Amino acid sequence: MPELRLWGIRRSIALAVVVALLLVGGLIAAAFWYAAWPSFERDATVTVATLFDLLKLVFAVVAGIGGVAALVVAYRRQRVAEHANALAEFAHQLAHAADLRAEVTKALAEAADERAKIETDRNGVRLFNERFAKASEQLGSEKGAVRLAGVYAMAGLADDWREGRQTCIDVLCAYIRMPYTPPPDASSETATQDEDQVPIRDADKDRAAREEREVRHTVIRLVGRHLRLAEDDAASWCGYDFDFTGAVFDGGDLSGARFSAGDIYFDSATFIGGDVSFGGAAFSGGKVSFSGAAFSGGKVSFSGAAFSGGEVSFSGAAFSGGEVFFGLTRFSGGKVSFDRATFSGGQVFFDRVALPSGGKVVHVTWVTGEQVSFVHPASNDRSVLFSGARFSGGEVSFEGTIFSGGEVFFNYVTFCGGKVSFRTASFQVPPKFDDGLLGHPPDGLTLPKK
Repeated sequence: MPELRLWGIRRSIALAVVVALLLVGGLIAAAFWYAAWPSFERDATVTVATLFDLLKLVFAVVAGIGGVAALVVAYRRQRVAEHANALAEFAHQLAHAADLRAEVTKALAEAADERAKIETDRNGVRLFNERFAKASEQLGSEKGAVRLAGVYAMAGLADDWREGRQTCIDVLCAYIRMPYTPPPDASSETATQDEDQVPIRDADKDRAAREEREVRHTVIRLVGRHLRLAEDDAASWCGYDFDFTGAVFDGGDLSGARFSAGDIYFDSATFIGGDVSFGGAAFSGGKVSFSGAAFSGGKVSFSGAAFSGGEVSFSGAAFSGGEVFFGLTRFSGGKVSFDRATFSGGQVFFDRVALPSGGKVVHVTWVTGEQVSFVHPASNDRSVLFSGARFSGGEVSFEGTIFSGGEVFFNYVTFCGGKVSFRTASFQVPPKFDDGLLGHPPDGLTLPKK
C-alpha cells in the first residue's frame, strides 16, 4: 500500500518561512557584499516617503511569507490528491485481484466437484457392475432359491440404474427365453409304479421344474408390476423394449401393463398352459408382434386390451388348443395383421372387438378353424380383408358381427368343410364375395341375409 509521509502543516509552513527568510537574507547579504558593504546615512527625521517605503517592505515581507505558506498548502494538497489517486488505483488492483482470486477459487471448487462427481460416478458404475455381475451369477445358479434372489436383485438394479435399465430388462427377458419344460400337472405327480419298481417320474426333476416355473412366473410378475406404474414414476419400465421371442409361457400376469413406445416381441412364443393374462393391457406406439406364436393350451386373455398407434402382428400365429379371448379388445390407429394365422383347435373369441378406425387395412386370414367366434365386433369406417382365407373344418361364426363403414372383401376365399355362418352379420357396405360363391354357396356356408 502506498504511504504518504508529510510533516504537520504548522511545522511545514514554519520551516518554509524560515528557509525563505534565510534565502532572502542570504540574497541581501550577497548584494551588500557585492556592493562592498556600503554605509547608510541616517537622517535626523523620518520622512513620510521613508515611512511608506518601510511599510511597503513590511507588506512585501508579509506577502512573501503568505505566498510561501500558500505554496506549502498547495503542495500538500497536491500530494494528498496524488496519494488519494494512488490509493484508489491500489484499491482497484486489490478488487481485481480479489475477483481473480474468487474466480480461481470457484474454478478450483468446480474442478474439485467435477473430480468428486467423476469419482462418485466411477464408484457408482463400479458398484452397479458388481451388482450386475452378482445378480447374473445368481440367475445362473442351479438352486431355485438363488435364482429367485437373482431375479429380485436384477429387478432392483434396473430400478436404481436408469442408464443400464434396458440391459437388466434384456437379461430378465433372456432368462424367460431360456429352454424350459413345464412341470407335469399336479394331478399326475403322485402317479408311481409298484413299490418294487423305479418311480415313473424323478421327484428331484419335478421339484426342480416347479422351482423353475416359480422363478419364471416371478420374472413375469415383476415385469407386469413395473409396467403398471405411471410413466413418470422413477421405477417405471414403460417405454423399454421387451423381447420374449421363442419363450415358453405356462402362466403369468401382465394384465393392466402399459407397453408404450418400445418394441414388444412374442414371436414364436409358445403358450402351453396355465393362465396368461394381458387383460386391460395397453400397447401403444412401437411394434407388437406375436408372429408365429403358438397358442396350444391353457387360457390366454387379451380382454379389454388396447392396441393403438403402432403395428400389431399375429401373422402365422397358430391357435391349436386352449382358449384365447379378444373380448372388448380395441385395435386403433395402426396396422393389425392375422395373415396366415391357423385356427386348428381350441376356442378363440372376438367378442365386441373394435377394429381400427384409422391406419392401414386390416388383414385377417383364418386357416382350419375348429371354433372361432366373432360376436358383435365393431368395424368403423375401415376396410377388412379376408382375401385368400381358407376355412376348412370346425365352425367359424360371424353372426352378430357389425361391419360399419368400409368394405369387406371375401374374394378368393376357400370353404372346404365345417360350418361358416354370416347369417345375422350386418354390412353397411355389401361384402365382396366371389360370384361363383354367391351363386352356388358350398355346404356349411350360410351367407348374410339380404
